Amino acid sequence: MLPHGHYLSEHHFLVFLLQILLLLVMARGFGEVLRYWGHPPVVGEILVGLLLGPTLLGRLSPELYQTLFPPDPIQFTMLETVSWFGVLLLLLETGLEVDVSAAWQQRGPALRIGIIGVVVPLAVGFLLSLFLPDAYLATPDQRLTFALFLGTTMAISAMVIIARVLHDLDLVKSDLGLLTLCGYAVNDILAWVILSLVFATAAAATLSIGSVLLLLATAVGFTAFCLSLGLRLVDRALTGLVTRLPHQPGVVLTFVCCLGLLCGIVTQWVGLTGLLGFFLAGIMAGDAGALSERVRQILTQMVHAIFVPLYFATIAIQIDFFAQFDAFLVLFVTVVSIAGKYFGAWLGAQQAGLSAVDRVSIGIAFTPSGVTGIVVAAVAVEYQIITIPVFVSIVLSAIISSLIVGPWLMWSIRRRPTMHIAELFIRRALIPNLTGLTRQAVIQELCQEMAEHQPVLDQETVFAAVHAREELMGTGVGSGIAIPHARLEALSKPVLTCGRSPAGVDWDAPDGLPVQLVFLLLTPVQDEGAQLQILAALARTMSEEEVRQSLVEAEDAGELWRRLSDVLRSAEAQLVPQQRA
Repeated sequence: MLPHGHYLSEHHFLVFLLQILLLLVMARGFGEVLRYWGHPPVVGEILVGLLLGPTLLGRLSPELYQTLFPPDPIQFTMLETVSWFGVLLLLLETGLEVDVSAAWQQRGPALRIGIIGVVVPLAVGFLLSLFLPDAYLATPDQRLTFALFLGTTMAISAMVIIARVLHDLDLVKSDLGLLTLCGYAVNDILAWVILSLVFATAAAATLSIGSVLLLLATAVGFTAFCLSLGLRLVDRALTGLVTRLPHQPGVVLTFVCCLGLLCGIVTQWVGLTGLLGFFLAGIMAGDAGALSERVRQILTQMVHAIFVPLYFATIAIQIDFFAQFDAFLVLFVTVVSIAGKYFGAWLGAQQAGLSAVDRVSIGIAFTPSGVTGIVVAAVAVEYQIITIPVFVSIVLSAIISSLIVGPWLMWSIRRRPTMHIAELFIRRALIPNLTGLTRQAVIQELCQEMAEHQPVLDQETVFAAVHAREELMGTGVGSGIAIPHARLEALSKPVLTCGRSPAGVDWDAPDGLPVQLVFLLLTPVQDEGAQLQILAALARTMSEEEVRQSLVEAEDAGELWRRLSDVLRSAEAQLVPQQRA
C-alpha cells in the first residue's frame, strides 16, 4: 500500500468505483422518475447530489457521508476529473444541437430573437446585479466581472431542456419549433463568446482595455472561423470517413471527440475557456451532412446516460444547500432570469413579425436556464467569480425554470379553441401505395397529387416550398412517420393528405426506422398557429403503435381512408380565435 494522501492507493480506487456506481445508479433512476412525470431528468440527478451530499446525508449520518465521500484531495480529484469529462462532452453534445445552416436560412427572425433574447436579459441582469451587496461577491473589487457574469448567466437559455420539451409536446418539427431552435443557436453562440471573455478576464491578474479588445477579437475571430471555413473542413473530413468506413460509426464518434479536444486546447491556449472550444466543435460536427441522425443519437445517449448524470449528481456532493441557501438571492436570480429572458425573446419575436400567440410561446420557450447555467456557474466558482450562495441560487433557479417551462408552454399552446383536423383532409389526394423510393420522390408524388385536386395550387411551387422546408429540418418524427409541410400564399385554409409506403422510405429519422406513413400539410402563410397545432395533433395521434399498424395493414384505398378518417376525427388540432367560425 502506498502512502495515503500522497499517491493513488487501492483503497482510493475502491472508493472511487463505489462512488461512481452509487451516483450513476441513483442519478439515472431519479432522472427517469422525473422524466416519467414530465420533468427534465437533470432535476432528479441534482436531487441525488442533495440526498447524498452534506445537505441531507451529511446531516442525518455524518459518518456514512464521510465514508462514501471522504475529504481526501486525491479522492475528490478522481471524482472531479470524471465530472469535468461530463461538462466537456455535454457542451460538445449541446453544440451538435445547434443547426447553423437552418439558423442562417432563418437568419432574419432567428437573429432578432437570438440577439435581442440575449441582450435584453443580459442588460437587465447586469444592471441589477451591480447593486447586490458585497457579501455576494467572491472578490469585491471585481464587481463589474461579477455583474457581467451573473447577467450573462441569467441570459443563457437551455437548448437541451427546450429541445426535450418541444419533443415531448410534439412541436420539435414545427415551424415554431424550428424558429425556436434557430433562435437558441444564435443565443448560445453569442452568450458563450461573452462568457469566454468573462472567464478570461477573471483568470487574468491584470487586464487592460487593449488586452480585453484583443481577447474579444480572438473570440470573435475563432468563432467566425469555426462557423465558416471550419464547417466546410469538418464536413469534408466526416464525409471522407463515412465514405471509407460506412459501417463504423465509432470512428465518427472518435473524430467528433478529438475535434472537441483540439478546439478546447486552442481556446484554452489563447486565453479563452476550453468550454467554448468544445461547444464550437459540436456545432461544426453537427452541421456536417455526413453525420446522420442515428450517429447523433448514439453520442447523445452516451453523454446523457453516463457522464451528464454523474456530473449533475456530483456538483451537489460537496455543498450544503441548506447552509448556503439565501431566499432573497434565489428569488432575485429566478425572477430576473425568467422575466428578462421572456421579455427579450418576446420582443425579438415581435420584431420578427410573429403573431401575438406565437410571441407568447417563443417568450416562454426561452425562459429555462437548465444545464448550461449550472455548468457555467460551477466553473465560475472555480474562477472565484461568484460565491457558493450565488451558485446555489443559480442551481435552484435553473431547477425552477426547467420545471415550469413544460406546463407553461403547454398552456400557451392549448389555450386556443379546437377543431377536427379530419375536416382539412383532401381524400382524393390520398395515395395508398407510394411509388417513390427516396424522400424527395415521395414528397414530389404527394405534391403532384395535392396540386391536381386543389386548383389554387401549382405543383412546382408546392414542391419547392415543401422541399425547402425539408432541407431546413427533416420532418421524420420517428416510428415510421414523416410530416413534410410548408406555408403557401395561395391557400386560405390548411389542407392535408397522406401517402403510404408499404416498403418504407429512408427519411433520416431520429430512430433510424424507414417511414411508411407520410402526411403532407400545407397551410396559409398567415395561419396564426394552425400549422403548429395540426402537427402536434398528428404526432400525438400517430404515436400509438396500434393506430400506425392498422393504417399500414389496410387492404385498399377505401379501407385506408375509413381507418384514417376514424383516427383523425378522434384528434383535435387547436386553432386561433380569428379562424373560428
